Amino acid sequence: MISKNFIKSSAIYTIAGSLPVASAIILMPFYGELPSQVYGMFSIYVGFSLLVQILVTYSFDASIYINFHEYKNDPKQLAKFISSAFVFVLLLSLAIGAVLAIGGNWIFKTVYGEGNIPFLPFGVLSVGSGVFQALFKINNSLLQTQSKPTQFLWGNVFSFSFIAIFTIVGLKLFPDSLWGPIGGKLLGVLISAAWVLAGIYRQFGIHFDWKLLKTTFSFNTPSLIYQIQQWFINYYDRILLLAIILSKSTVAYYDVALKFLLAIDFILTGLNSTIHPKVLGKVNDQQIKSSTIEINRYYNGMTAIAILAVTGSLLVFPPVIHLFFNSDYHAAIPLLPLAAIIYLMRPLRLYMAMPYAALKYSKPLPVYYLFLAALKIGVMYFLIHRWGVWGALISSLIAYVFEIMLLYFGIRGKFSFKINVFKLVGAPVLLSVFILSLEPVWGNDYSLVLHVGYVVLGIIILFWAYRNEFNDIKKAFYTSVMK
Repeated sequence: MISKNFIKSSAIYTIAGSLPVASAIILMPFYGELPSQVYGMFSIYVGFSLLVQILVTYSFDASIYINFHEYKNDPKQLAKFISSAFVFVLLLSLAIGAVLAIGGNWIFKTVYGEGNIPFLPFGVLSVGSGVFQALFKINNSLLQTQSKPTQFLWGNVFSFSFIAIFTIVGLKLFPDSLWGPIGGKLLGVLISAAWVLAGIYRQFGIHFDWKLLKTTFSFNTPSLIYQIQQWFINYYDRILLLAIILSKSTVAYYDVALKFLLAIDFILTGLNSTIHPKVLGKVNDQQIKSSTIEINRYYNGMTAIAILAVTGSLLVFPPVIHLFFNSDYHAAIPLLPLAAIIYLMRPLRLYMAMPYAALKYSKPLPVYYLFLAALKIGVMYFLIHRWGVWGALISSLIAYVFEIMLLYFGIRGKFSFKINVFKLVGAPVLLSVFILSLEPVWGNDYSLVLHVGYVVLGIIILFWAYRNEFNDIKKAFYTSVMK
């Protein structure tokens, strides 16, 4: 059984862990009055900032789980490793900053076109945001690994508050400008990063042991390449839309649709961040590596939450967009159902990716994602020319299905999967088929009816999937009443 303590800590990690990034969702209504051209540029800068964050983090957010448990019985060695990791990240930040200071303007002209997205000043500010977010992200992973939910909670609450306050004030002081959203976020993450570095210094001191640090590079480097490829797969669509359609407004409403659905991603990512260390520990204790009933429960539960989150989002987000955004952004609403299907399959994808981390088998991932990136970009280039933003969404869905298949076939020789097919695969696929079938026919004329119907259908599917569990609960309830 899943313990009450686990449920409590999961709730804290899920809610608090989503706050810094969830600020992008909560602040969406404040972006609603930005001209669509300005918001289109903002979405490009946000993607660039995330790329800088990935480079600077150098996958220490992922590897710190593993290395902490290796050194936890040797406090001095642990302090050396943790401190060395943060010093390395700071040195890497300086190196990347120097490269971009010299070549950033040329890179932006080459990638985005002359005058489309200038590097100065907002590209520079985005670099700073990426660096500070990297420090905060690594510290979040460390706090979760140390099982410090209270400190994790308050750190994320304060970070979110700083970002939100500075961004809202910036939007009021500089309306119709990027200074509000980009400058405000930079100030918020700067304060958060300063708090992180102060805490690391107090707890672990200042060390730099290169020999100790480089032992983790065999895991970090392939993982970094994998994360860069993931960024490419997830963000290159904006660049292609800008290059092919040549409209920042199109990028704007496309990005708005995806940004709202990030609320689902934050929930699932928060859950996975809590589940992941526990699952890795259980697999690590096994002689023969395989899934178990307990491991499956975590991912089955995540799938159920994904179904409720997706159907609820499709019902709630359209009126929110109508209420807070000007008419330029209303074209985002029809995109939501198709874009949301990916999140129905997210738990299955996380489940298939889990053994790679558990077995420290990251070597083939760069090859897989090189293929997936090429597939997605090739299909996207063709479909965007034919169907515009719809082509971008369809290509993302195709690539996601191929990703799940690649992950499964690439690890099944090393890890045995034993799953409840309906709970993990059948339920989300069934709901996806309904969405794909109904939206093209009735999506424009009867969207509200369909979205209510998806909620009802999702609940029915879950009741069927968990009918045995519900029967057990009823029996236990009647037994307690009869006593």
